[in-house]
Amino acid sequence: MHAFDVLGDPVRRRILELLADGEQAAGEVSAVVQAEFGITQPAVSQHLKVLRENGFARVRAEGTRRLYAVDPAPLREADQWLDHFRRFWTPHLSALATEIARGKRDRRREAE
Repeated sequence: MHAFDVLGDPVRRRILELLADGEQAAGEVSAVVQAEFGITQPAVSQHLKVLRENGFARVRAEGTRRLYAVDPAPLREADQWLDHFRRFWTPHLSALATEIARGKRDRRREAE
């Protein structure tokens, strides 16, 4: 499965967002995702399995709990691929930053 196939699913993206905050038990991840997406625990487990099998998440056993964490390697690969396209949005973001700075400067001058 290609990285963007994995990341294309909103449930899997949300799981990665949760794991980005640090290692979490499968039950904790499942509770949040079930509440937000209205899916079952087995469905969340399937998403965790896809993330694990495609290298986006690591799992380790601690007693009866399964603790998941992000594995950054596939995310780096996706970032490297996206690097070819950054030129399309970087100048626009720089222009936006300039406009924001101008607006702040103008508001300061008006306040004086």
